[in-house]
Amino acid sequence: MVINTMPKAVFKPLKFEDSGLDKKEWNKLKKLSSPKKIQDFLNSLQFNFEKNGQTHTSVRETLRRKEAHCLEGALVAGAALWIHGERPLILDLVSARPDMDHLVVVFKRDGLWGAISKTNHAVLRYREPVYKNMRELAMSYFHEYFLFDGTKTLRKFSTKPFDLSKLGTEWLTSKENLAYIAHMIDEIPHTEIINHKQVMNLRKADKIEIQAGKLTEY
Repeated sequence: MVINTMPKAVFKPLKFEDSGLDKKEWNKLKKLSSPKKIQDFLNSLQFNFEKNGQTHTSVRETLRRKEAHCLEGALVAGAALWIHGERPLILDLVSARPDMDHLVVVFKRDGLWGAISKTNHAVLRYREPVYKNMRELAMSYFHEYFLFDGTKTLRKFSTKPFDLSKLGTEWLTSKENLAYIAHMIDEIPHTEIINHKQVMNLRKADKIEIQAGKLTEY
């Protein structure tokens, strides 16, 4: 019997010369050396309400504009993690319409998962690395994911996080609308959270929860 002794490939940090970023952009991301620092930076960006139509801007364009929605924030967070030697992984949270899906960047500490999130609302935010797997992490958003009438809408999560590093580096510096990334994430396998019977039996959020859910940052 032949035993394969080849070591597993080690994931390497993104190098400056491979990134396409300029020094100012690189240094800004390099300073974001922990998930906490990344989250604080995302919180400092204005929320992108897409007043002039849908946008899916690169990291460079987001840094220039100083505003982001969840995908654009995820790209910035992913870039910062990659620079520091961690995979830029996106978890997709899928809701029932007319609610909106949400994207978070996941990270691992001591074998447990946490999440970095750009959102305008008070509840769909950063998650501490205390979750055993993607389902646990996704379910941490379940009860706070509702419409203003109280209907709970979270339905699926991506079975495996989407690895941005597999796309090369275009998403770091492109001037084009990167909608194709959102479409690719939509097409990866997703896991159902609840079945039809459970959906029918869901209780609506309380009035006080709905009121709290309306709290926004911008």
